[in-house]
Amino acid sequence: MPMTSKERVLAAVNHRQPDRAPIQVYLTPEIHARLVEHFGTPDILPILGVDFRHVEPRYIGPERPIPPGCDHVDEWGVGYKTIHFTTGAYAEAHHLPMAPPVTLEEVEAFPWPTADLFDYSDIEAQCDQLKDFAVCHGSAGIPDIVNGVSRGRGMEQVVMDIVTEDPVGVAIIDKRCDVLYERCRRTLEAGNGKIDILCLGEDCGNQAGPMFPPDVFRRFFYPRLKRFYDLAHEFGAKAMMHSCGNTRKLMPIFIEMGLDILDAMQPEPPGMDAAEIKAEFGDRLAFCGLVSTQDTLPFRDEAACRAEARHRLEVVGKNGGYIFSPAHCIQSDTPLENVLAIYEEALGLEAGALKNWKK
Repeated sequence: MPMTSKERVLAAVNHRQPDRAPIQVYLTPEIHARLVEHFGTPDILPILGVDFRHVEPRYIGPERPIPPGCDHVDEWGVGYKTIHFTTGAYAEAHHLPMAPPVTLEEVEAFPWPTADLFDYSDIEAQCDQLKDFAVCHGSAGIPDIVNGVSRGRGMEQVVMDIVTEDPVGVAIIDKRCDVLYERCRRTLEAGNGKIDILCLGEDCGNQAGPMFPPDVFRRFFYPRLKRFYDLAHEFGAKAMMHSCGNTRKLMPIFIEMGLDILDAMQPEPPGMDAAEIKAEFGDRLAFCGLVSTQDTLPFRDEAACRAEARHRLEVVGKNGGYIFSPAHCIQSDTPLENVLAIYEEALGLEAGALKNWKK
């Protein structure tokens, strides 16, 4: 008898062999729209076999004014402009409210969002509706210290803040972490033990190695991230962290901190060989990703995509500990047949089953 999605995910992340590898999907809006058009329905997750569903509290706070020259604003007061390119669009930070010069007094006086701006009353009901799935809360934007704070302060400045432990920069970072921690805590509490995974994010790597040396990571990031991992475990959930780039040198520290699942595993950087990482860390850390969105999916043919998907399923998925997924959001220039091919492999379908889909 097939496992439910929840049973499948929990078996895999506890390093037991499931009936098949759990499946996740990360898409840009452009690829999502093409899949909706292809399948003739907006309900694409069941077709792709995705085993995860999310619950979130409802925002009930006031709308922030949109800064001049921007087309939208986030809860942190960062204003964005939509930048269009050949095959799609991205939102780029344009109004940075915490960019220097900013004083500690201005940081304290800033109208930071709070956990009170959300309604948690129906979280348990959301969980009950999704009881057969792996129920998740959160995103790669929690706490997302480097990327999240840089949108409101600037990337170079945030890196310098971390390395020098600049009092203003650290105060901004800790304000963000405190707000997001309390929101996660209230959501997990409202879930009454029915949330399986707390989804987090911190991009710790680049194409060559860690963004920060292990000693800086241990000093600055360790206590701030571990706080979230411990919170997940307090409520019986697994801690899953999205982290792009080459993070291999940090994986022993992730394990020491109590991380359960490392997401956005990029196979392209040197040192990120999927089989080697599985052999070295796969008994203590579960992985999500490893299907290349930087090379294989956009630039290789369908046969290469199928071969890579099969390798991940057979090698990384052996004895559990693997969630099948693209390494990041599938980009807008990716051929649709390649996307469909990897999910056919993950679902054990005949070639063309999704490509020739009839509603």
